[in-house]
Amino acid sequence: MASGNEVEEIDNLEKGLLLSQQKLEAEAEDETVLYTASFQETEENFVKHQTAQWVLYSLLLILAWGVGFFMLLYLPVRRYIVRKDIRSRKLYLTQNAIVYKVTRPVPFPCFGVLKKEKHVLLPSVADLVIEQGYLQSLFGVYSLRIENVGVRRPPSDDVKIHGIANPSAFRKAVLMRLANMRTEAFSRQVSTIEDIPNLRLASPSKYLRHDSFPHSGELILLQKLEEVGSSMKRVQTLIEEQQSQHQNL
Repeated sequence: MASGNEVEEIDNLEKGLLLSQQKLEAEAEDETVLYTASFQETEENFVKHQTAQWVLYSLLLILAWGVGFFMLLYLPVRRYIVRKDIRSRKLYLTQNAIVYKVTRPVPFPCFGVLKKEKHVLLPSVADLVIEQGYLQSLFGVYSLRIENVGVRRPPSDDVKIHGIANPSAFRKAVLMRLANMRTEAFSRQVSTIEDIPNLRLASPSKYLRHDSFPHSGELILLQKLEEVGSSMKRVQTLIEEQQSQHQNL
C-alpha cells in the first residue's frame, strides 16, 4: 500500500502534467495571427445568393416531383441558417497554417449547431484559387479554394470557402508568407553549410607516393622472380663454360 509521501508525489506529478498540457494548449491558441479575412461586407450578398440558389432548386424540383413546395416553405429557416453560418465564419493566417472555423445550425436549428475547424499547414499549400460562378457574379460573391501540394486530387477534396470579402488580399498575404518561409529555410541551409568546417583534403602527391610502393605480396613476387632470373643466369654461364671446354679439347 502506498504511503502518504508517495501519494503526495503522485498528486504533484499529475498536477505538473496537467499544467504543462494547459500551457501547451494556451500557446497553441495564442499563435500569432498575421492576417484575418472578413465576411461581414458580403453577408447580405451571400444571403441573397444562397436564397436565389435555393429558389431555383425549388422550382426545378416542383417541375420534377413537386418536392419544391416544401423547399419554398422551408426558405425562411434556410435564410436564418445561412445568415448564422456566415456570421460565425472565421478565416485567418498564422505563421504556420491557415485556420478556418465555422459554427452553423443544423437543418432544424432547435437540435443545436455543428462546429467545424480546419487547419491547413502552409507547407502543404500549393495555391489559392479565386472562383466566381455565373450566379455568384450577379451578387458579387467569391469563393476561395485552397489547393494541396502533391498528387493532384479532385477539386472536391480541396478546402473551399464561400463568401469571403476581398479574397485577393488574403491570397496575397498567404503567398507572401509562403515566400518568406522558403527564404528562411534557404537561409538556414546556407548558414548550416557555412558552419561546417572545411575538410582538409590530402595532396594528390601523397596518394601517388602511396600508390608508387607495391604491396607486400608484390614485393615477395618480385624477389622470387629476381632469384629465378639470377639462377637462370648462373645455369647459362655454366653451360657456356662447358661448351668452351669441349671446344678446347
